[in-house]
Amino acid sequence: MANKEMKHSKNIAGAWFCTDPDDDDGEGCIACNVCYTGAPDFFAEDDDGNAFVTKQPTTDEEVALCQEQLDACPVASIGSDG
Repeated sequence: MANKEMKHSKNIAGAWFCTDPDDDDGEGCIACNVCYTGAPDFFAEDDDGNAFVTKQPTTDEEVALCQEQLDACPVASIGSDG
């Protein structure tokens, strides 16, 4: 589960987030590019390739797309506390 105490500083405010790569619990983004290639309207990469949320999903279809990215994340660095 993504550590909500270690959110990436570039996440837009809202329920969905990506964790900072320096998360000591081992759930930090590893720049695998799964989310920002799978859902580029919602996820982007910083200068180091680490993911952050750029837009919060609002429709059921958008939430489902973001959930797919969360499920596909190899290190559980995507979370939703909403």
